[in-house]
Amino acid sequence: MDEVEVVVAHSERATLRVGDVFLKVDSDQARIDAEVEAMSLAPVPTPEILWRRPPVLAIAAVPGAPLGRLGGSSTGSSSAWAAAGAAIRKLHDAPLPPRPGGAGRSVVALTAELDDECERLVADGLLPTDLVHRNRQVAQSALRPWTPVFTHGDLQIAHVFLEGDEVTGIIDWSEAGQGDALYDLATFTLGHEERLNDVLSGYGSGYGTGTATGTGNATGTGIAPDPTLDVIRGWWSLRSLMAVRWLSEHGFDPFAPGCEVDVLRSRM
Repeated sequence: MDEVEVVVAHSERATLRVGDVFLKVDSDQARIDAEVEAMSLAPVPTPEILWRRPPVLAIAAVPGAPLGRLGGSSTGSSSAWAAAGAAIRKLHDAPLPPRPGGAGRSVVALTAELDDECERLVADGLLPTDLVHRNRQVAQSALRPWTPVFTHGDLQIAHVFLEGDEVTGIIDWSEAGQGDALYDLATFTLGHEERLNDVLSGYGSGYGTGTATGTGNATGTGIAPDPTLDVIRGWWSLRSLMAVRWLSEHGFDPFAPGCEVDVLRSRM
């Protein structure tokens, strides 16, 4: 009989693996609904849905292996990272899904949340004041109008599987929806800045059409903007600042080598 492996577990959700089946247990039914919908619409390889009985979603394992993980070594060839970039571009160029995702918060809401988080990080003594303030300055470049595209919303490298140089599956779509393309690119390269050029070589550029609005959301064709390094750096800082306290409170270690706190230190 296959053993039950706990892949991840915290107060909001848990993922278990039994053989080649993953069981996702989520307290938020809307999040499962969004994940199922996104996988049905995404023009890239996604896991097969085996069955669904709320609050459990059963999906099949995808072939291949993840490209790497935050805090781990930079695995995969340059062409593998470029292939991942091309898959991300294919997603971003797809027709917009019906709802906003984790990468789709407005600039106004995100700024308020970020400033509150920075204050709490300093007040609680979790991070040094100068580290927080410097990264808050860097993060400002991400807080600008953007053209919405189909985003994954939590595109960690551990969520992208490859066999050789071929993307075989992208998992964990609960944060998918309309959002900022550069958020996905920053999340994917977080802690692996040296791989950004490889990713962008596959992703491509020169398609920055669409008309941005001043609210942080935008109207346009759904085609991704040209990647901008300063904005990606801003997202590295912003995502890390926003994650440190949550990770610490849910049993993860953002202070581990190569993880979020090291990302913040690299901006000093």
